[in-house]
Amino acid sequence: MDVAHKDHLLALARRAFGAAFLLLCLLAELLVLLFRRHAALHLVPASAMLLLLWRSTTTRRAAAAGIHLVDFACLSPPRRLRIPTAALLEHLRLIGCFDAGSVEFMSKVIEASGMGEETYFPASLHLIPPSSTHADALAEARAMLVPTLDALFARSGVPPSAVGAVVVSCSGFCPAPSLASVVASHYRMRDGVRAFSLSGMGCAAGVAAVDVARGVLAARAGAVEYAVVVTAEIVTVGWYGGRDRAKLLLNCFFRTGCAAALLTAGASSAVPAAKYRLVALARTNTTADDRSYKSAVREEDAEGITGFSIGRGLGGVARELLRAHLHDLGPAILPWHEKLRYAAALLLYRRWKTRSKKLPDDAGDGSDGGPRPNFQTAASHFCLPSSGMPMIRRLAEGLGLGEREAEAALMAFHRFGNQSAASLWYQLAYHEAKGRVRRGDRVWQLGMGSGPKANSAVWERVAGDTDVAEAGDGPWADCIHRFPIGES
Repeated sequence: MDVAHKDHLLALARRAFGAAFLLLCLLAELLVLLFRRHAALHLVPASAMLLLLWRSTTTRRAAAAGIHLVDFACLSPPRRLRIPTAALLEHLRLIGCFDAGSVEFMSKVIEASGMGEETYFPASLHLIPPSSTHADALAEARAMLVPTLDALFARSGVPPSAVGAVVVSCSGFCPAPSLASVVASHYRMRDGVRAFSLSGMGCAAGVAAVDVARGVLAARAGAVEYAVVVTAEIVTVGWYGGRDRAKLLLNCFFRTGCAAALLTAGASSAVPAAKYRLVALARTNTTADDRSYKSAVREEDAEGITGFSIGRGLGGVARELLRAHLHDLGPAILPWHEKLRYAAALLLYRRWKTRSKKLPDDAGDGSDGGPRPNFQTAASHFCLPSSGMPMIRRLAEGLGLGEREAEAALMAFHRFGNQSAASLWYQLAYHEAKGRVRRGDRVWQLGMGSGPKANSAVWERVAGDTDVAEAGDGPWADCIHRFPIGES
């Protein structure tokens, strides 16, 4: 039996033991209640349950302990790359690869998505016809990675020579040498730098990259002091020039963007300049299910043109994936009082459902109308998948969040479009630009991508309260005063 399989079985065994222990405690509580024993006996199973929840939470937190976010930076694309909707639609008509029906379809999708007039395309896609060669993609990568990293090193004061690990995530473009090697070469990083390039992981890749960096910092404690995580999508190679409507959606949503974060390990007292501490990190995938696996895939169409297909059943797959992910993440981030409230509400609901012997109508979001945890008790600020305003609102509603909690995701999509995993960092920059993040606040970054997978990172602010001045050189510097906007 290999190590990975053994670890998986041990994890399943621990979960089964925890569930059995919890059921035993609940049964003990019911027996004390039914037989009307002394009230003090209620404390025994209640204390055992609290101990189990505390142990589960501390175990998960221990895995993330010591990882700090020193600073991060997001690309502010040059104004000349702006692509207003009217200009984009005219461009689509002129390049000759789309028929009238395809242009009309993309026009309706863009209008319904809530995207604004200040999103960006790479220079190669402004050409008529667009150019999507390897050289164009590499030029786009350099035009995004270098300015973003320059801003990060300037903001943090940490030189490139101090970086011991580089993790670059980009789903569709995987050159040789790798993008991580491009970064290490450009900045003449030391010979022992650990370089990793992640591909094919979609909008959830940013948190996966943080997980890789966390592993390097933990495994090479003392030898690697800083790790850089870079998240970008190379739109040049993601462009689809065919007529398959399932593949045209990426043309409508994805735009230029790049983000970079500097991580370090150590106690907060040893890292006085750090902004955030990693509280929890969870990764969930449903790859083993064929329907889920095939819901979003890069493939060729009937004419041999490569594009990314979005299946019609993606909404249902996303609901099931999110439910499984919250089941894994919830115990690690929900406060104990919310866990107790939810457990009590769930028991009462199950009891009522058993007595009524009927199921309530489906609420339309994949739930059965039962109680849900209040995730607003787990975090003060939220960064959600940037997949269009209607989808963002639907996801926020499913999590029990309001318009205020979804504001950063809605406004980031309106201003910059879908920048894949980098969108989560633009949303954090939005929260900071608004001066909303206070010391001790928690920020939840949730990414969902192909595979399919759902990844979350929860950060706690350890520096002082954010100041609007922090956005002085960020992506929102010239426009934050205009947000939030009304319905577009």
